[in-house]
Amino acid sequence: MENKKGLFAGFHRDGYTWKDSMIVSILVFFMMFFVGTGIGMLIGMIFNLFSNEGNAEFLTILGANFGFLGYWIIAFIYLSLVKSDKPILRAFGREPRGNTVKMALWGLPVGLGLNALCVGIAVFHGDIQLSFSSFPVLKLLLVFLSVFAQSGGEELLCRGVLYQRLRKGYRNPWVAILVNPIVFVLMHSLIPGITIWAVLSIYLAGVMFSLMVYYLDSLWMAMAAHAAWNFTQNFIFGLPNSGTVYDFSIFKLNSATARTSLCYNVAFGVEASMTAVLVLAFAVAILICLGRKKNQKSLDVWES
Repeated sequence: MENKKGLFAGFHRDGYTWKDSMIVSILVFFMMFFVGTGIGMLIGMIFNLFSNEGNAEFLTILGANFGFLGYWIIAFIYLSLVKSDKPILRAFGREPRGNTVKMALWGLPVGLGLNALCVGIAVFHGDIQLSFSSFPVLKLLLVFLSVFAQSGGEELLCRGVLYQRLRKGYRNPWVAILVNPIVFVLMHSLIPGITIWAVLSIYLAGVMFSLMVYYLDSLWMAMAAHAAWNFTQNFIFGLPNSGTVYDFSIFKLNSATARTSLCYNVAFGVEASMTAVLVLAFAVAILICLGRKKNQKSLDVWES
């Protein structure tokens, strides 16, 4: 039954039903999250089959990140089978004006630059020391592709499926912009070492990616910026990415001299710092100012 009268009549969009509610949308998200994670574990096991003493860590990295293709798989299966949500597929392709190679490429320096700024401040503050390790080009390219699979998978579920379902149910786009990052935080909530600064920075990162979709009409840019952020801190600077650290990276962290401060967290990395919160808040403010100045309307997948 459509909700055309009552307290929430002006809050919900025309044609709203209980299936479009926030609670149902979040339940759909977590159903896809858990099924996608299961598929990803199977993908990771395939990489482990080829593991040996010489390539164990490298294949572990590829398996862990390419395992997020499980999110891609379940997203496309779900959207292909559930007719009411099939319009969300429009947001993934070339129909949105911002889903271009150019905008995706712009996302790379955004993610790299924001993370490098946070790392640079931590280095300047004396919290971490970095030294050059190696630059294996081919391996780094393969790792970046795997990180894009990981980050892109999270974006498909959060800024793709969940964001668009919330846009379907509620008139005000800020419901989708502000609510889906809460679920993004919940995805990371069980990571060891998570702090209030980490929660705030992950939430603001989710808002930033949502604004790229809303103001710039570019899910592709959000995917690229997310991938660049993760790749930069994990595989360029060798720092923890949401608590996970690998030995394979361009620079190495001198862990013996690392210290926790408002600019860095030994267990979680730069994401769990006041610096990251301020940098991401600044990025969010810039996107809002630019978006309002351009005043361009993003694709509404629910309009024919």
